[in-house]
Amino acid sequence: MASADAERWDPDQYERFRAERAKPFWDLAGLVEPCPGGRVVDLGCGTGELTSELHRLLRAAETVGIDSSPAMLERARAFAGAGLRFEEGDIATWEPTPFDVVFSNAALHWLPDHRRLLVRLTSAVPAGGQIAVQVPANGDHPSHTVGMAIAGEAPFAEVFADDPPPDPATRVLAPEVYAELLDDLGFGEQHVRLQVYLHRLASSEDVLEWVKGTHLTYFRARLDDELYRLYVERYRRRLLDEIGEKQPYLYTFKRILFWGRRDTGPGPS
Repeated sequence: MASADAERWDPDQYERFRAERAKPFWDLAGLVEPCPGGRVVDLGCGTGELTSELHRLLRAAETVGIDSSPAMLERARAFAGAGLRFEEGDIATWEPTPFDVVFSNAALHWLPDHRRLLVRLTSAVPAGGQIAVQVPANGDHPSHTVGMAIAGEAPFAEVFADDPPPDPATRVLAPEVYAELLDDLGFGEQHVRLQVYLHRLASSEDVLEWVKGTHLTYFRARLDDELYRLYVERYRRRLLDEIGEKQPYLYTFKRILFWGRRDTGPGPS
């Protein structure tokens, strides 16, 4: 989460679908091998609950959760202690120091230039260390495309003329590209996959509540109350036109998960 956007995160809205959002975390954490006595960093730790599970699961001596949202970190502090701590920070400017595991669940898609980003994150991973990342790859779903299209329409386009909404669909790379990057960076042992998660929501309208906690937070932070109300109403109508009014609604959500262990012998630096 970039610090400029820290004010937009609402922990209550985000956690309305906490069980659904936790599934990719557990899948990603399951790829990581424990590092008893080691150091772990969780980039984009959010409310900290899952970071505390990661700390326990990996049996680390020290785990640092980093997030740019004061509201999220306020929740996270309840989980601090026994080697787990939280810090306010921006992943975009984070200065890597050595960690046995660099972990990030559903955060890096907000950042541009993943090739350069992975080079920087790799500088925190010593020989034998691990990296584990999950990023949404659902940019072609109407829940995303509708919002981006409306941002280019009046009266919203003028607001975003000098500050266009970030489009994760253009930032997240193909799974095979991540595999190639990991190999180039010395992660000879790796696992990369695209996974479709099936979320059975009570109705199509729940998709709107889902994105209010993530994708639409950018718009909420930059539109005044009246414009945001108009934006959400237009989004709702357009979205339901696209996906239909169904009860229940199967929300399909694609995500990329990748893990790698850095080679212990000579390799890329």
